[in-house]
Amino acid sequence: MQEPLYHLTPIGKVHSPYKEKFAIPRQPGLVTNATGNIELIGEANNVELVRDLKDYSHIWVIFIFHETLEQGWKPLVRPPRLGGNKKTGVLATRSTFRPNGIGMSVVKLENVLQKDKSIFIEISGMDLLDQTPVVDIKPYIPYSDSIVNATSLIAQEAPKATLNVEFTEEVNKKIKTEAIEFPNLRDFITEVLSQDPRPAYKQNKEDNKIYGIRLYDFNIRWKIKNANTIEVLAFEKEMLD
Repeated sequence: MQEPLYHLTPIGKVHSPYKEKFAIPRQPGLVTNATGNIELIGEANNVELVRDLKDYSHIWVIFIFHETLEQGWKPLVRPPRLGGNKKTGVLATRSTFRPNGIGMSVVKLENVLQKDKSIFIEISGMDLLDQTPVVDIKPYIPYSDSIVNATSLIAQEAPKATLNVEFTEEVNKKIKTEAIEFPNLRDFITEVLSQDPRPAYKQNKEDNKIYGIRLYDFNIRWKIKNANTIEVLAFEKEMLD
């Protein structure tokens, strides 16, 4: 007997500072200065859907890994928290390459508001790529969603920020010019880079490569200065066509 097919219709889309997968934190809550929103769309763009949502401090966001769907999935993956070398069953990991490409994140709820005719749910601490399709939102319930004695194979404790982040004098000046629109921008960049977003196999090794990331509308270039420090070398605003 053929299994039935189920269709999901996105109820919203994410507006996030993360414009590419590289440098997105591996779990939500690691970069508290990451702020954005979920814009409700279609039939879900209705103020009745979010009635009383402000009464919760956090929400679960159920979403689609839209940029990895076409690449398919495999039963075994290499989790970064295990060094990227050991293979583990995909269902025992948080890999983005999954049988149905569905992800979930718990994020801090900052506000719910209406702009013009659109409903926006403002969030922080997200690990979501810009334009991610959202298929459901649920309130976080502390007594049931937080299990004190739970155990985990790959991530029993949150990863610690391992690297110091330094900025050149020129970069510092440029960041300050954006302070009105992005008041926590320097702290945000520091939080992202201190997690060391490089592939797991490159961490704790000598690395002369210059890396680039896109956050908000900025292109940021950086390198590993020494074993304990990242240096931000360039900070440029993207030119719009």
